[in-house]
Amino acid sequence: MRLIGITGGIGTGKSTVTNYLQTQYHLPIWDADLYARSAVASGSPILQAIVHRYSSDILQPDGTLDRQRLGEIIFSDSAERQWLDARIHPYVRACFETEIGRLELDATAILAIPLLFEAQMTDLVTETWVVSCDPPTQLNRIMARDRLDETAANSRIASQMSLAAKIALADVNLDNSTTLADLKRQIDRHIKL
Repeated sequence: MRLIGITGGIGTGKSTVTNYLQTQYHLPIWDADLYARSAVASGSPILQAIVHRYSSDILQPDGTLDRQRLGEIIFSDSAERQWLDARIHPYVRACFETEIGRLELDATAILAIPLLFEAQMTDLVTETWVVSCDPPTQLNRIMARDRLDETAANSRIASQMSLAAKIALADVNLDNSTTLADLKRQIDRHIKL
């Protein structure tokens, strides 16, 4: 069983890598972000705990989580981010464990886990790949994608483990600072090993 954990910083191109692995190699992609969204679905115990902590002001008019408001809280206060992570990470881990349990022994799957190292989920994978890029590229991508000003974008970057630390821990570093073609060549080389 080959279980590849894909991680990296915000805005480095993790989705680009997983999309390519899915379309080019037809590999299953299990995404921590999707599981985390499911964890806070309307009526879920985790959403109820969030509302209890922050009041119903944390909800949209339709009763769903106001992600932007929650993001403002957790990206400006590490204690609040840790409180939230302590509720969501066990749920996400259980989702991955369920999927792994269904996988055939000779299969390969991709676990997209932005907080792979921080959430201590490396035991779920057989190898770790980090997607990185140079800091100016990362900053510009986040500002454009999330419509954030430079201060807010830098706050999101600073809230995560540094890319240098992730690269030091990873088995593979995919440098996404240049072209898509170059990134695909790196992916092709490592997936075939």
